Amino acid sequence: MKEYISKEEKQELENLYQTYLNDPKVKRMQDIRIHRGSNCYIHCFKVAKLAIKRAIKRKKKLDLKAILVGAILHDYYLYDWRTNKKLKKKHAKNHPKIAAANARKDFNISPLVNDIILTHMWPYNFKMFPKTTEARIVMNADNHIATKEALTSIKYKSKRIDKYMDYIKSLF
Repeated sequence: MKEYISKEEKQELENLYQTYLNDPKVKRMQDIRIHRGSNCYIHCFKVAKLAIKRAIKRKKKLDLKAILVGAILHDYYLYDWRTNKKLKKKHAKNHPKIAAANARKDFNISPLVNDIILTHMWPYNFKMFPKTTEARIVMNADNHIATKEALTSIKYKSKRIDKYMDYIKSLF
């Protein structure tokens, strides 16, 4: 596979990935259940890996750092929506706004990262269309990973979580 980034850019992305992977604020996502046999932390880092892989394959110049950070923080809502009927009913539409607000509060995110987070639930949030290629890459990666997780059997959850924790240890 021909790569369209330099070794230095690749190392910079890996360092950024590791920074978020080990951040105590981000690690709080490990306590949030999401889809079957996964948690927010694993889900977001799987989305980040897929989004970066897809972005690198393009010949177009993209903001890879924004893609990486947006993918990692796209579900940074930090609550269990299953425990509250009001939250459960509107979670799919409201969690991007909550995740973006949390990300702005806890991290110095760019307007592009903010937009990636806000629009990652399209077409469910039909009015929030991802206007940038970066946002569409993250949205598509999220849809792909979420579908795979939702269709996966819950039977071997603990083994799968251990496997995915090993998988997300590095970006490349």
